[in-house]
Amino acid sequence: MCCSGSGRMAARFSDRRSIIARKNIALCFPELSAAEQEALFWKTMESVGQGLVDSGVAWFWPKWRMDRVIDVEGVEHLQAALASGQGVLFFSYHFTSLEIALAEVNRQYPEENYGFYRPHGNKVYEYVMRKGRERHAPKSKAVPRKDVRTILRALRKGRVVLYIPDQDYGHHYSTFVPFMGVEAATVKAPTQLAKTGRAKVLSFCAFRKPDGSGYLFKVYSELVGYGEDENADARQMNQFLEALVREYPEQYLWVHRRFKSRPDHQRDFYQLDGLKSMQRRHKRRQKQHDKRRKAEEKR
Repeated sequence: MCCSGSGRMAARFSDRRSIIARKNIALCFPELSAAEQEALFWKTMESVGQGLVDSGVAWFWPKWRMDRVIDVEGVEHLQAALASGQGVLFFSYHFTSLEIALAEVNRQYPEENYGFYRPHGNKVYEYVMRKGRERHAPKSKAVPRKDVRTILRALRKGRVVLYIPDQDYGHHYSTFVPFMGVEAATVKAPTQLAKTGRAKVLSFCAFRKPDGSGYLFKVYSELVGYGEDENADARQMNQFLEALVREYPEQYLWVHRRFKSRPDHQRDFYQLDGLKSMQRRHKRRQKQHDKRRKAEEKR
C-alpha cells in the first residue's frame, strides 16, 4: 500500500508545492533545526503520495476489505449527539487520509447527510470522486457552498453536515487567530451555522497507523460552547487542530496555502508569482475570465 515515491517525485517536479510546504513547516515548527524541518518536509511529501493510495482504498475497495484495515474509535460521541435530537456540524481537516475519513463517516452513518461542495475542474476526476464517495452513503447530498439555507434546514432537522474548516477563504470571511503560533485566516461561517442551526459541533479524522498496517478513524467529543463567538470558536478549533497536527505532523497537508491571507494584506506571501508555473496559471485564468466575459456580453 505504499505510494510514497510519487510524493517525492512531486516534490522534485513541483517547485510551487515544495515552496509552500517548506515555508509552512518552517513557520509552524521553528523549534526544529533546519535538518529536522527538511526531514519533515520529505515525510510530508511521502504522505501526500500515500494519499493517492488512500483515495483508491476509499473509492474502490469492497466493504470487507476496508473492515480489515480501518480501526474505529469514538463513534459513540456521534451517536450521543444525534440521540439528543440536535443536528451535528461535523468537522474534518486537511490530513492526507481525508478520503478515508469521509468514506468511514458514510460507512458509520449511511443515513442522509450533507456536505458543502465545490466541483473539481477535471470532469473525469470529478465523476470518479463523486461516485467513490456516494457508494458508501447513497443518501448523502452535496450542497453548493452558497446554499446556506439547505444546510441550516438539515441541521435543524437533526442531520449531519460535513464541513472542512481549515481553509483560507480570505479576509472578508475570516477572523485572524493563531494556528501553530502563526496568525491564520480562520473561517467565521461555522459559528453562524452552529448557532442558527442549533447544532452540536464534533470532529472526525483518519490517520495512517505508524506500522503501516492500516488506518485509525476517530470521532472526537463535542467542542463545548462552540457557536457563540466567532473569535473564541476559531481559537478553540485551531487549538484542537493544532493538537492533532502535533500528534501526526507528517500527515497534515502542508502543501496547501494555509497562510496566504495576512493581517497586513501582504501579497504573494509564499513568493510564488515569479514561478513559470504560476505565470502559466495566471494566463489560463485570464483566458477563462475573458471567455466568460465575452459570453456574458453576447447575451
